[in-house]
Amino acid sequence: MNTIRRSHKLLALAAASTLVIAACGSDDNSSSSDTTAGTTADSTATAPADTTADTTADTTADTTGDTTTGTGGEPAGDVAMTVTYDINPDAVWDDGTPVTAADFQCLYNATMNTPGSLSTVGYDKMVSVEPGDTDKQVVVGFSEVYAPYKNMFRGLIKADAFDDCNDVSAEMADNIPFSATEWKIDSWSLDQVVLSPNEAFWDTTKKPIASSVVMVPRTDDGGVASLLSGESDFIFPQAYAGITDALNDPNIQFEPGYGTNYEGLYFQQQEGPFADDDFRAAFSKSIDRDLILKNVYDPIFPGAPLLNCGLWVPTIGPWCDNTAFGNEDGTDANYDPEGAAKILTDAGWEKDGSGMWAKDGTVPEIRWVVNSGNTRRESTQALLIPEMAAAGFNVIADNCDAACFFQQRLPALDYDLAMYINTASPDPEVTSIMACDSVPSEANGNQGQNSTGWCNEEASAIMNEADQTLDEGARADLVHQIAGFLAEDSVMLPLFQFPNIAAWRTDTLSGPIAQDAGNYQAFQNIYAWEKTGGDAIVIGAEQWPECLNPITECANSSWYQWTTAFKVLPNAFDTTSEGTYVVSSLLAGEPEVVVS
Repeated sequence: MNTIRRSHKLLALAAASTLVIAACGSDDNSSSSDTTAGTTADSTATAPADTTADTTADTTADTTGDTTTGTGGEPAGDVAMTVTYDINPDAVWDDGTPVTAADFQCLYNATMNTPGSLSTVGYDKMVSVEPGDTDKQVVVGFSEVYAPYKNMFRGLIKADAFDDCNDVSAEMADNIPFSATEWKIDSWSLDQVVLSPNEAFWDTTKKPIASSVVMVPRTDDGGVASLLSGESDFIFPQAYAGITDALNDPNIQFEPGYGTNYEGLYFQQQEGPFADDDFRAAFSKSIDRDLILKNVYDPIFPGAPLLNCGLWVPTIGPWCDNTAFGNEDGTDANYDPEGAAKILTDAGWEKDGSGMWAKDGTVPEIRWVVNSGNTRRESTQALLIPEMAAAGFNVIADNCDAACFFQQRLPALDYDLAMYINTASPDPEVTSIMACDSVPSEANGNQGQNSTGWCNEEASAIMNEADQTLDEGARADLVHQIAGFLAEDSVMLPLFQFPNIAAWRTDTLSGPIAQDAGNYQAFQNIYAWEKTGGDAIVIGAEQWPECLNPITECANSSWYQWTTAFKVLPNAFDTTSEGTYVVSSLLAGEPEVVVS
């Protein structure tokens, strides 16, 4: 069992002034998650992860200063797949300097070598990142076939902005001073971020209409009050009981967006009570998810089904197997209190005089953390804690605010039970959040987004196999097998595919406002929105990042990605509300993929 070092690396940045993944929410809100982050919602986005590799010598570029040359020499290992990216010849940073292969190399080096890098998954499969025929071409060699390659080179960073791309941990705490999208950051603080049009952006189809976009933290009610008062023009809250009534105003329109957000309960098993496999399994079997559905989700989404596939959603691709945790009729197949009691008694547990399960006279205390102020999650705690006490489990609420939860405690595995939304990228790459190598530990420099600490070598092997499988049908079967392991090992309990709500004032805002409501990148099309009178568009943010570094834990929150990274840092591929990938204007066209 790994020992978790409970150092909060983010605190140094926070002290300097200072989210991450890709996912968080206030009233409710994933780890890109890929994001980092993917991660993204109150979630952690999916993001690549694995052990930190020695990426010196030929495997990395010298990206200090204004270096634009390639790695040189031969690749560090055999190449099983090559992806060649042709950069759009018109692509430039906001200062007019060209986007080149050096910027791709810089992101690679920063991801692999920066102390506190959130995740290295995918990048750790690269054996070379080099210029091709010109510095406007990037040739990437992978050590194995890597199906989720479209997740790579998301959030490109500018090489000549850093003295050393191999360590950017002290950079970008309170600003990202470059952009290669339609927006750039004018200013950022704990009170607001101001985006203005990037006049150097080459894609004229995305020329912003608004003079600027101002995003402000409105965390108390997801920004509903600020929208009603006219202080905000747009909000993107997680739904909660009563939100329909709260938004009942003749000047407000709202639409749900179902993307790759899924809420669940997660059991941290590296240390603490859930390191005991029997105790964890019995606890999981004692949770009545149908009770949660009836009391927590039905008031918000009447008649909506329980999510039973784990680590995915049924509306995006073939990746969801809704029988992993459920019966054919959609009901809970995991809930089994009698079976739970038998597991514990067979393992030497017995109830003490107060009715609590104890072993060797000790009753474990289970710390359940959610982001404080999230009424849906706090309501779930209020519902379940007495139920679990009646079943013999001593559960306490141990909550903290969103920044603490998503940027500090989840990455440090500083909890026993957690409830959050994962905002996954459209590709079912789960190694970053569930593989053994993605468990943060001393051995891998505390990198990785596997915040449960689950390590099943057989399941990890299947995850790696899925990442190497290009055939969608075969890959879907492997992803379904992984969901089976999640259920068998009592890693988590899926609860609900969760929409975000795009809500806006029709008297101040016009355009395709709801178009990106289900997009992983979220309200990415604000360039096409128009504010009455040409004034600044004001967006109320349900959660607020406390630092801006896109490589470290800062990137572990959806709202960081939505307010900052996705808005100013270019991607090789963008995502759609339908859960598909499209080549971004950063590239000249689809990359060439060659399997050796």
